[in-house]
Amino acid sequence: MAADELEIWFEKGVTDGLPVVPPTRERVERMLAGTHRGPDELVGEMPPNYGRLSVEKAAINAVMAGCRPDYLPVLLAAAECACDPAFNLHGMSTSTHFAAPLIVVNGPVRRHLGLNSSFGVFGPGYRANATIGRALRLCMINIGGARPGETSMSTFGHPGRYTYCIAEHEEVSPWPPFHVSRGLAAGTSAVTLFAGEAPHGISDHASRTARQLAGSIGWSMASMWNSKHFPLYSHTMLVVGPEHARTFADEGWTRVQLARHLWETVRVPYGTLLPDDDHGEGTNLRYGKAPPPPDALVSKFPSPEEIHIVVAGGTAGRFSVAIPGWLGTKHGSRPVTRPIKFD
Repeated sequence: MAADELEIWFEKGVTDGLPVVPPTRERVERMLAGTHRGPDELVGEMPPNYGRLSVEKAAINAVMAGCRPDYLPVLLAAAECACDPAFNLHGMSTSTHFAAPLIVVNGPVRRHLGLNSSFGVFGPGYRANATIGRALRLCMINIGGARPGETSMSTFGHPGRYTYCIAEHEEVSPWPPFHVSRGLAAGTSAVTLFAGEAPHGISDHASRTARQLAGSIGWSMASMWNSKHFPLYSHTMLVVGPEHARTFADEGWTRVQLARHLWETVRVPYGTLLPDDDHGEGTNLRYGKAPPPPDALVSKFPSPEEIHIVVAGGTAGRFSVAIPGWLGTKHGSRPVTRPIKFD
């Protein structure tokens, strides 16, 4: 009896646990037509095993993930971000922590490809989001060697390790697109890769001023990682829902002002962060050479620049989402942004 076409790929060990589209030569050639880049061009060396990811190998994994050819340039940009040493995919992939690479897409390509930025933005139902994020994960498995329990050692992981890809809802955002804050022109299509945990939902249907809402969101974020872990080691992404974004916009708050307000106000006295009989975890500042006085206020966030604010989600519902990152700028991961190359 002939082997089932789909079962073969499980036997080869090249899937993410779900069936894949067989990468026939014909399908790979069609996928390669989605870019003008040569099939042998090196995209990068992908950690943790530093396999050489060529455009053709990316195309093979894009086929297996179910991508359309016009998705390939987005995948290539995301893979370039992942291979950038600043992102530290090696550390993120082999850590016992929870993080996964979150792809955030900006610019005209969002609408061209039908990427979801609105209702259910982190959920199912949109081929572009689902397959682009999945294709990056397959590259990490098949080229980078990130295999659970072997090199990928996350204690829990999270569902975003199947696919984790959103677009910013630029049409309803009161602020310039996120990639503009990353140094690119508004009309550029771009990808930002962020090493993030699962989304932590924040509900606030009552706050009607920017200050009230910022306080509600900020103090909801105060327990991320641990209620006494001040400051976070990591970058943090705040995905502001459109209704919440309007509250900030009505009072003229900018993205920068919101980040600074969170950094300045979500603070507690150092003395309350020390371990005690009822709470063994404590602030990482206690490991410093000169701890601050007990009444010195410690911010939850290392700096305003390490709070990254995106607008996404449906236009009904006063919700936002916080995504803690994986470690910080010294030893961990920094978000990486790349323009999407179409020629």
